[in-house]
Amino acid sequence: MAFYRPARWQRPATLAGLVALVALPAALTALGQEFYIGFATRVLIFALAASSLNLVLGFGGMVSLGHAAFFGIGAYTAAICQQAGINEALFAFPAAMAAAGLFALLVGSVSLRTRGVYFIMITLAFAQMVFYLFVSARAWGGDDGLPLAGRMTLAGFSLAGDSALFFASLAALTAALLAFGRLAQARFGRTLQAIRENETRMEALGYPVFRYRLVAFALGGAVAGLAGALLANLTGLASPNLLQWTQSGTLLVMVIIGGVGALYGGVVGAAVLLGLEEVLVGFTEHWHIVLGLLLLGIVLFAPRGVAALFGERRG
Repeated sequence: MAFYRPARWQRPATLAGLVALVALPAALTALGQEFYIGFATRVLIFALAASSLNLVLGFGGMVSLGHAAFFGIGAYTAAICQQAGINEALFAFPAAMAAAGLFALLVGSVSLRTRGVYFIMITLAFAQMVFYLFVSARAWGGDDGLPLAGRMTLAGFSLAGDSALFFASLAALTAALLAFGRLAQARFGRTLQAIRENETRMEALGYPVFRYRLVAFALGGAVAGLAGALLANLTGLASPNLLQWTQSGTLLVMVIIGGVGALYGGVVGAAVLLGLEEVLVGFTEHWHIVLGLLLLGIVLFAPRGVAALFGERRG
């Protein structure tokens, strides 16, 4: 059983897409459309966050409505690091991953003892507790959030330019996708997939089901924390809105649109959802109606997501 089964042409297509992304900032600058570099960076960051949720949902079969908590914790950790005088992303970003990963470990150690709707509600409850914690924390800005004085540096290079942050986000997303693809083919990944398909049988065979799922849950939380730290640098603010359950819902919608269990499902879903918002918001305030129709069409005609239309299949 394979978690990701890409089409034969997918590797050269992926390389071509990566080359196009590398050339994108220069092309947009030449066309005088620098604004879209920031937009493309936002897409990459949300693609990273959605891919981390896809690891938990598509890889491990765990439907979480609390993933925004890890996203927001990563953003706040980066802002708090800068507030403490740490402006180097080589320290702040790993700290964001560690904080989000440790909290995911705590949440998973409790919520993974339940199943089904109970698991969904417990992850949601943890996320809401963290949301209200940051809203009430006046030292960290309360309702207004915690602003960053400026963008951080990465290995001594400033991320102040839009292109610099774009390439940092692209590198993070590429590394995460490579790691997820490798993990899917490793013994750990194959075991986790088998647990997703038939948990009872794997328990009967003596596999530590709880431990495997907990590690995957914590890993997904850590990667979401990195995405949050990148987003805080992009927007200049760590906001409580990142922790709301609606943010978890947005990430979940991205995964569903792209394809649950597809390696590029989170990327495709983020690009489609954010691109649709960018295009339609200029025409109507009610662009969510179009989103609803899109979701309905995907459920009816492409239940495996948009990525499946291009040859990527879930194992």
